Amino acid sequence: MQAIPESELILNPDGSVYHLNLLPEHISGTIITVGDPERVAKVSKYFDSIEVEVAKREFITHTGYYKGKRITVISTGMGTDNIDILMNELDALVNIDLLTRLPVAEEDRISLNIIRIGTSGALQTTVPLGGHLASVYGIGLDSLMEFYPLQQTAFENAISQGLKTALNLPYAPYCVQGSEKLRQKIAFDMIPGNTLTCPGFYAPQGRVLRVPLKNANLIQDYHNFAHEDFKLTNFEMETAGYYALGRLLGHEMLSLNAIVADRINHRFAENADETINDLILKVLDRV
Repeated sequence: MQAIPESELILNPDGSVYHLNLLPEHISGTIITVGDPERVAKVSKYFDSIEVEVAKREFITHTGYYKGKRITVISTGMGTDNIDILMNELDALVNIDLLTRLPVAEEDRISLNIIRIGTSGALQTTVPLGGHLASVYGIGLDSLMEFYPLQQTAFENAISQGLKTALNLPYAPYCVQGSEKLRQKIAFDMIPGNTLTCPGFYAPQGRVLRVPLKNANLIQDYHNFAHEDFKLTNFEMETAGYYALGRLLGHEMLSLNAIVADRINHRFAENADETINDLILKVLDRV
């Protein structure tokens, strides 16, 4: 086995991974991720103690203890391009010897538990404002998986091809199931859903400011899509990338969504901060 070249696994002068600026001892086996860097402190303020605080770019990391449990919370910024960086560098911290640049033996590989706490807009009226939704599947409209050898199940492929046809896309989206183990442990009483991951906040999510949509019926097409009893329940910008890379790298990944917008009826939650904070506390008590 050859060492991974310096150009492929870039390390900082202190030996930390390039973008996250972290060393292996900086993280726990349980990681909570948030998009907004300011939300890291909104999670770690509940810690009994904080032993690690690292900041680089949009990646802010706090590791500490909550009721005796060692937990890491890290911000990612927005989009699956950032998730590509995050997941690969977290994996490198636990499954590559950073001194020798050699991957650990298969029997020694570590599987992290990674839980995303994010905000999301509902695509179905059955998903209430202020609710907490756990993504059973993530469906990616971005192109990240065009560069990875993702294996999908027959059902996932059917969703991908069906959505390609329904949206008249020149490419097939990807569809991946998240961690059932984490969902049963943490999200057993949350709304189960199928989360569409969009490659942008405005046009890909049906928003119009000064530039019109190429497909004026995009939101309705998202809302109407169905395969057997499978419907798209909500959308955001990271979940599918997490689920796909979680499968490829062997990590347990669960995306949890605070529903702060009803995109069908054009409503926004008045108590969005409370909805998010309630989800944070629920996750901390259950991980």
